[in-house]
Amino acid sequence: MKLYKAKDYEDMSRKAANIISAQVTLKPDSVLGLATGSTPIGTYKRLIEGYRNGDLDFSQVKSVNLDEYRGLTRDNDQSYYYFMYNNLFKDINIDLNNTNIPDGTEPDSEKECARYEAVVESMGGVDIQVLGLGHNGHIGFNEPADEFPKTTHCVDLTESTIEANKRFFADVNDVPRQAYTMGIKTIMSAKTILLLVSGADKAQILHDCLCGPIVPQVPASILQLHGDVIVIADEAAMSKF
Repeated sequence: MKLYKAKDYEDMSRKAANIISAQVTLKPDSVLGLATGSTPIGTYKRLIEGYRNGDLDFSQVKSVNLDEYRGLTRDNDQSYYYFMYNNLFKDINIDLNNTNIPDGTEPDSEKECARYEAVVESMGGVDIQVLGLGHNGHIGFNEPADEFPKTTHCVDLTESTIEANKRFFADVNDVPRQAYTMGIKTIMSAKTILLLVSGADKAQILHDCLCGPIVPQVPASILQLHGDVIVIADEAAMSKF
């Protein structure tokens, strides 16, 4: 595990974008595992800058996203497809046919989870998987549980996750209660994992994930077992080290 301290959010975003840029430059047909939420937005902005400057070419890149809310259509402004399109895809030359996100409108959860797991497997391995870190240690929507969920599955969101996400919705009752998400085994199958963490409110959980016991009650603690994890955290998030 490589642990890099960034000065602040912008420095974290720059360092993360540099790593992803190097991946795409060295392997133009890379498979990128992408995440949503506020943490990677700065990274995506820098990737867009790289493309606009002529330094990056995404035409051969394929992507798979971690998760999607169950019940939201792609054009819903809180869907993760909408997020990815507006924060990255529309501003780079990636082929939208090569971008993959769980289908939140599929009512049959078993069918959709099996389909998406097959999509990820068909890629031949994710080259670099971007992750954020939830306040309760979740990665993707893999919430604290009694065991590590293995493959893509439908999850009931915890109250703490719903509370954290309600700021994006007009009313807390509008926040979806379920999501489709890659499982821990699916995430851990990525060749490289890039964990991005920012803010003092993530300091304790980051310390627990990297230095505490590996338990499913702290889902991201499993990353200690991966052979190639890069953690980029700003000074505030690193304050417990």
